[in-house]
Amino acid sequence: MFALIPAAGSGSRAAAGEAKQYALLAGRPMLWHAIRAVCVPPVQSVFVVLAPGDRTFASHDWSAYEGRLEPLYCGGASRRDSVHNGLLATLGDRDAGDWVLVHDAARPCLSRADLDRLIAACEQHEVGGILALPIAETVKRAAHDHIEKTEERSDLWLAQTPQMFRVGLLLQALRQARGAVTDEASAVEQLGLKPKLVQGSRENLKVTWPEDLALAEGILERRA
Repeated sequence: MFALIPAAGSGSRAAAGEAKQYALLAGRPMLWHAIRAVCVPPVQSVFVVLAPGDRTFASHDWSAYEGRLEPLYCGGASRRDSVHNGLLATLGDRDAGDWVLVHDAARPCLSRADLDRLIAACEQHEVGGILALPIAETVKRAAHDHIEKTEERSDLWLAQTPQMFRVGLLLQALRQARGAVTDEASAVEQLGLKPKLVQGSRENLKVTWPEDLALAEGILERRA
């Protein structure tokens, strides 16, 4: 089993002027914390997919992960492209039946308990699955800046990461996917398969807006 973290985007909504994954949290780049969360047994290695022109990664200290972390400078224009390119770049040392965990660079607060629960649930599943949260808030569908209707929320979940699939299956799904693919599960769903939902936690937030940085830092400092 290995992990792959797509980190080729700019993330301008959260950190103007710098790539979001390098924003500092608790004295370290956000990407450092995302790597730490998945760089644990039984994950044997972690690949970070970077933009071809990335010069920032090499300026940071990654020695804590020496021998287990490898940067891949093959990121694409979209998440789908970056994950696909990263999987292809690792195929020389991997088997199509190996499990891969795809994790967001912008989720620095993944807990070990959530990761272990996902792995345990998916290892015995024929497709794989994702961490997710059932929606608790009332959901409105908008027409411009007005409410069009209220959506039924009982069967709605918020997708998180990691998302765990076999390498061969995920490559096929990404290669054949049509339309917008915002996570790996949506590509797998297009094959007619049903990934498993594994309940995560609210602390596994995705840093998207500037205020999310303070929330993530608070979680990391409390754990420390």
